[in-house]
Amino acid sequence: MNSNVENLPPHVLRLVYKEVSALAADPPEGIKIYPSEEDITELHTSIEGPEGTPFTGGIFRMRLVLGKDFPAVPPKGYFLTKIFHPNVGHKGEICVNVLKRDWKAELGLRHVLLTIKCLLIHPNPESALNEEAGRLLLEDYAEYESRARLLTEIHAMGGPGGTSGAPQDPSDGPQPKKHAGDPAKRAGPSAAAVPAALGNGANGASTTSSSSSSSSVSNVAGKKKADKKRALRRL
Repeated sequence: MNSNVENLPPHVLRLVYKEVSALAADPPEGIKIYPSEEDITELHTSIEGPEGTPFTGGIFRMRLVLGKDFPAVPPKGYFLTKIFHPNVGHKGEICVNVLKRDWKAELGLRHVLLTIKCLLIHPNPESALNEEAGRLLLEDYAEYESRARLLTEIHAMGGPGGTSGAPQDPSDGPQPKKHAGDPAKRAGPSAAAVPAALGNGANGASTTSSSSSSSSVSNVAGKKKADKKRALRRL
């Protein structure tokens, strides 16, 4: 969503900056503010899941977007963390009266944040954006609570027990064998044994070759002697 900094009058921007600075310095209980110096019209926050609700233990990231007609028109709220709640749509949009017909310019952003936190404690199924969550809240609270808690554990706590989002320990999972990086160990037979075996074969071949050569020389010498004897007899 595009920034509305250029669309808001200077006096409104000054008021917004003042209120956001006050919120960052003294936020409501269970809420943290992450103001952006580049775009004051989009306020990122996180809300702790209230005790006694299916959202207990979760941290839910959220943002408020101030339109070009703020404060005459209320800001739009979105959950960035996936949540199973009647008044939160599948894309994170929030449906609450203070962001609609009950809005008054003098209410301010602090009131908006507190109202959204209260919405986690007291959902309103009559204005449900998530129809399934609204139906379960009215007809089968146990199932609603189970679904809401499951999504809280998966998306707002890093998984069951809050551990699935943690970096994997190097000792977890299959490990390579200790000799995997040693070329001598990967080679199979001893590196020394291979040259030795090759050397033996070479020596054997050399010995055979030498024997054959000696026999050939002896035969030639014997033939020459016989030829010489025949020549002498002719004389």
